[in-house]
Amino acid sequence: MALSTAVSSLAGLGFLRWDSPRARRLCLVLPVTFDLLLLGFFKYTNFILSSSRSLAGMLHIELQVPVLEIVLPVGISFYTFHTITYIVDSYRNVIKPTRNFFEFSCYVSLFSQLVAGPIVRFREIEKDLEHIDRPDQAEMLNDGWSFFIIGMVKKVLIADTIAAIINPALEHWGQLSTAGVWLCMLGYTYQLYFDFSGYSDMAVGLGQMFGLRLPQNFNAPYRAVDISDFWRRWHISLSSVLRDYLFIPLGASRRGEVRTYANLMITMLLGGLWHGAGWTFVIWGGYHGLLLSATRAGAQFIQRIPVALQIGITFVLVVVGWVVFRSDSMTMACGLLARMFSWTSGSVPIGSATLALALLISAGLAHFGPTSFELTHRWRPAPSLAFASLLALCLALIYGGGRSPFLYFQF
Repeated sequence: MALSTAVSSLAGLGFLRWDSPRARRLCLVLPVTFDLLLLGFFKYTNFILSSSRSLAGMLHIELQVPVLEIVLPVGISFYTFHTITYIVDSYRNVIKPTRNFFEFSCYVSLFSQLVAGPIVRFREIEKDLEHIDRPDQAEMLNDGWSFFIIGMVKKVLIADTIAAIINPALEHWGQLSTAGVWLCMLGYTYQLYFDFSGYSDMAVGLGQMFGLRLPQNFNAPYRAVDISDFWRRWHISLSSVLRDYLFIPLGASRRGEVRTYANLMITMLLGGLWHGAGWTFVIWGGYHGLLLSATRAGAQFIQRIPVALQIGITFVLVVVGWVVFRSDSMTMACGLLARMFSWTSGSVPIGSATLALALLISAGLAHFGPTSFELTHRWRPAPSLAFASLLALCLALIYGGGRSPFLYFQF
């Protein structure tokens, strides 16, 4: 992180010093290439080596490939996007690079959202960083506590409750019935949402406590009417980065329909690979690329479908995608999908009644409840007491429960 920060900071100073196109291109290409090589080495080296080994085995070629003991740096996927967006925005003259190395270091290593986002662009918090010592932060502190507790409740009381039931069941997914697989995958659909959006709310809350306004990362994604709408609502910071720094530079939709579909596929395949070094993530990204292409091609037909049905179809398509995303291998993914869409006898998760209740609560909140950014965060005494009680319950469960890391830590 320190090396990446130093290189990117020097690139910003280069943009301030040199005006020639050649020098500016060097200040763009060299640090971005450096950052991508760092990310590639730490995150994808063993994936490439293992894939080469598997391919050689399929072709009956003897290939001795080592397995390297590489430790993935915490937050590398997110702070790499921070440095790259900073360099590209500086090159485009969207922002003026900072001369203050400590300000830039704070931006790259911002602890509240470092591990799982949201991805923050420098221009979004530049003013807050420059005025970090302002004396009056009482209002932001109150909002910060509210966001933080809401996020913790999402994570500890909802996501972790679901995870405690579905994780043991999915370890033995071959024994599950059709109903059992649907319960598990619906559970994972809501677990992932409340786990990740809970982290994002906690990051926003921590940021506000220190006077930093972080952007909204989720906007009721399970109310989306199509896949395009879903990606405007889910992990908003990543979607916007992929759009502005990959899809648009590739040509977006300016070069004909065929090129547009190709650009969508490239963007989503790389977006899937960004999530993890595994073929399941690549296939998940390709699946969403196909859905985005189909949504664009059938836009006129989709608009004739009742809105409620559009939302239902989109939700099911998203759940199918989460099956691949959650699976440890394509064998597991295909097995789960086969059980979901063909009647299979077997077991249901232990604690199915609790899981069903958790799913009802989760569905109500995800599909019909307000988002954290739609709330006023001005609590009267009674709601404040309820929030304090929920916080105490969360702390008790954290203290007395087992280890339950955020799902996006692994990405």
